[in-house]
Amino acid sequence: MKVVLLAAGRSKRLKPIEDKIFLEFMGKSLLQHQLETLAESGFNDFIIVGGKHNLDKIEKVCDPLPYKIHLVEQTDLNAGQAGGVLSALEITQNESLIIVSSNDVVEKDAFKLMAASISDDLDGAIVGKKVSKYFPGGYLSTDENNFITGIMEKPGEGNEPSDMVNIVIHYFEDGNTLASYIRNAKTDSDDKYEVAVDKMIKDGMKIKAVPYDGFWQPIKYPWHVLDVMDFFLSKLEGIHSEDAEIADSAIIKGNVYLGKGVKVLDNAMVNGPTYIGDGSIVATNGLVRNSCVGKKCVVGFGTEVARSYFGNDVWTHTNYVGDSIIGNNVSFGSGTVTGNLRFDEKDIEVTIREQRISSGRNKFGLITGNNVRSGVNTSFMPGIKIGNNCCIGAGIVVEKDVDDGKFITGSWQLKEYENRLDISKVYRDELKKKIA
Repeated sequence: MKVVLLAAGRSKRLKPIEDKIFLEFMGKSLLQHQLETLAESGFNDFIIVGGKHNLDKIEKVCDPLPYKIHLVEQTDLNAGQAGGVLSALEITQNESLIIVSSNDVVEKDAFKLMAASISDDLDGAIVGKKVSKYFPGGYLSTDENNFITGIMEKPGEGNEPSDMVNIVIHYFEDGNTLASYIRNAKTDSDDKYEVAVDKMIKDGMKIKAVPYDGFWQPIKYPWHVLDVMDFFLSKLEGIHSEDAEIADSAIIKGNVYLGKGVKVLDNAMVNGPTYIGDGSIVATNGLVRNSCVGKKCVVGFGTEVARSYFGNDVWTHTNYVGDSIIGNNVSFGSGTVTGNLRFDEKDIEVTIREQRISSGRNKFGLITGNNVRSGVNTSFMPGIKIGNNCCIGAGIVVEKDVDDGKFITGSWQLKEYENRLDISKVYRDELKKKIA
């Protein structure tokens, strides 16, 4: 049985994050994590559907892996999931298959449940999860025996046909039948795949829901990166590489992973669960807690990193970085801080494709792309996004998003007055009081 892994998305809602499948968690890309989880569940024959924008990078991730992998390009990226599935079905004939989203993160139990549910009397199966609040995705209607009676994509809050969300882990007994329904589906929206599956159900095909109640997080918005980070950190074991250097006065608490060549210097503290990648340094008086720090990073003197995701080659010095997502090759000048809490402690909103959307978090800091520099004493307000290849000037407050390739400076005015305060007299008066 083949697994079709859909990976052609362009991550538009995540900007300035370039491509979510290459985000590294615990030293491995999300794509590699997904392949390994599927392999641990008994699947090792993959068709990965990418786009022209990412196929080369997908190939580099896959080359060293010991699985059977076919790469396919989805040429029409506007065709969405339907286009991705049809691209994969061009190279598989009359075979059963499982369709998986590359950025829906689940426990491996979800795949094992699907495998256990497959039987000769089913035309298909879909993993579903009950939710307590609205999710902007597909919903499943089922009968008393968990057979699916309908599927509806993005019904809108209050219009949900059930409380069971469609997770993109789908089994189909015959790929050619699915392809035929997709090609014949009629819709004016981007739900051609869901319309096709719904038509299959209405035509009497037996497609069963597979209830799953474990962890599930699709990466749709930037803050979901922190949710997925927390998931991987929850699985972390406290392992220190043999060549990691830990000062006698440093404190390591909880499950902390220290990669090759990591240095934790005097009076530094690392609270788990935390991952520190190869070649990184936590300098004197540095504090890292509940975070994922990539390779060759420097958590500099007096810096605190809390509940944050760092890519590779991130440099800090006397900074506070809280609840933030920082890309690769980013450097913060001394005194730069990320705001992560509103005065009224309400949830932080982020601008996504010109719309303000709540993160659902009352603590949420900065999001950066790659290749970013900030000057000394720069302050970033909560929920701000800084694009790729940007320089942010010193001593300014950044309270709006910055697009790719910008150099930002602020203006301020020094005002000069006569000093009417006799500082030496103030000192003498204070000294007299102390003597008295």
